[in-house]
Amino acid sequence: MFVTTAGRTNEEITAHARKIADDLNAEFVPRKKRSIFAIQEKLSDHCLVISKERLELYPFGEKEPFFFHPNSAMFRIKRLMNGENDPLIQSGKLAAGMSFLDCTLGLGSDSIVASYAVGTRGYVTGVEARPELSYLVKTGLKSWDSGYEAINQAMANINVVNEYSHDFLKKLDDDSFDCVYFDPMFDESIFESDGIRGLSHFAVYEGLSKEMMDHALRVAKKRVILKDHFRSTRFDEFGFKVNRRKSAKFHFGVIEKE
Repeated sequence: MFVTTAGRTNEEITAHARKIADDLNAEFVPRKKRSIFAIQEKLSDHCLVISKERLELYPFGEKEPFFFHPNSAMFRIKRLMNGENDPLIQSGKLAAGMSFLDCTLGLGSDSIVASYAVGTRGYVTGVEARPELSYLVKTGLKSWDSGYEAINQAMANINVVNEYSHDFLKKLDDDSFDCVYFDPMFDESIFESDGIRGLSHFAVYEGLSKEMMDHALRVAKKRVILKDHFRSTRFDEFGFKVNRRKSAKFHFGVIEKE
């Protein structure tokens, strides 16, 4: 991956872009009035574009970039505000003061909803293996203004860790988090929107091994949660009790420890 600036830039933005390139151990490429497409054609690589407003990640070969946005977390939290249910919150029995470990952070939608549910007395950690995606999401969570203070607070309270989830789990003590969560969505190759489709270039196919599940069960104080495709064999393979939802492509499975 390389880093460049938006078409209209200044010394401040350029200096910021250079710093981000250093942080990510990536090459900084001056824009020089060239299109992103032209630079990518020359370098054959993904591109992170820095502007005053936001960071945009251009996967090589894709026409459109993606950027951090709360996505479905916005309307899911609004439903919770109106007293409605959310399948993740129900499956995890998430409540104020609890702790939640998201081992498959992605763009962070599930972590945002979980963070809203556990409130300021609880805490959420999200693990993302790809450094560019981790950086984009970490920055977006701290800077995005949703227009709702409660949602902004939920995003700001998420701790983002750039590491493979298996490695991170191995280092944790027993009963470190109330809930440990997995959403291996990339394994099913279901990318229904342009933004999610772009993420396929950055998917880390770590999979769910028995060793990883053993660590998850050790780290979880209350339960382990799996969101997976309704055809997935992983629910049975690892012994999850499935909360099946009619007409939904994804179900939630739970292993209770209490």
